[in-house]
Amino acid sequence: METVSEQAAFGGIQGVYRHASGACGCDMTFGLFLPSEARDGPVPLLWYLSGLTCTHENAMLKSGAQAWAAQAGIAVIFPDTSPRGAGVADDAGFDLGQGAGFYLDATEAPWAPHFAMWRYVTEELPDLVFDEFPLAEGAQAITGHSMGGHGALTVALSLPDRFRSVSAFAPIAHPTASDWGRRQFAAYLGEDEARWAAHDASLLLRERGWKGHLLIDQGTEDQFLDKLMPGALMAAVVERRQAATIRLQRGYDHSYFFVASFMADHVAFHAEALFA
Repeated sequence: METVSEQAAFGGIQGVYRHASGACGCDMTFGLFLPSEARDGPVPLLWYLSGLTCTHENAMLKSGAQAWAAQAGIAVIFPDTSPRGAGVADDAGFDLGQGAGFYLDATEAPWAPHFAMWRYVTEELPDLVFDEFPLAEGAQAITGHSMGGHGALTVALSLPDRFRSVSAFAPIAHPTASDWGRRQFAAYLGEDEARWAAHDASLLLRERGWKGHLLIDQGTEDQFLDKLMPGALMAAVVERRQAATIRLQRGYDHSYFFVASFMADHVAFHAEALFA
């Protein structure tokens, strides 16, 4: 693992690191904020999964998560959203290929050799960071924005024993029925739609439920509301009788101004679960 940079931030360290990924078959970069408490021993970890077109940098620089995480004494990790590089398959559209990994393991050509983002964020990267940094493996939470909100929900619903809490900002809530999902799932996973359901938060929630309380924020002026389909997630919450707080934030769009505006609430929500 290579240290790209380490800078003092809110009493702790904001680092950027690069490593050779076996899952993705290329070098991968991630950001990690460690609060001052990490000098004395392992600290809880909040995963932040980013959305379409993002790298590790977007949320690291724009979300404001470090200030609130420092107050709470928790670490925050910012993985990249896809494999990258000259030998990695790509597409002319922003919503497929590099920058659009959708947090799944592709099985179809030309994506399968590199696009293993599920395995990367659930197996390879956790193994690396818990070995290299003072992080408490038994105290993890997860959140994300847009495509990353989709990833956070599907990962948590699939691995409920790993995470103490889950939240999302404007998640792609029902990708099997959305323009942000159907095209990508067909490309990455093939035309058999039965294989897509494992990556649809609304379907997973209806089938499995979540052991705790969900927190979802959605802007009412989100320019991608028709693709996000929050109504499907709300319907699943009602049908499952799932404990959840789903907040429609009046006037907010899909930008990082929206994410930063409510980041304090999400960090506090996770901190309560992580230190329970």
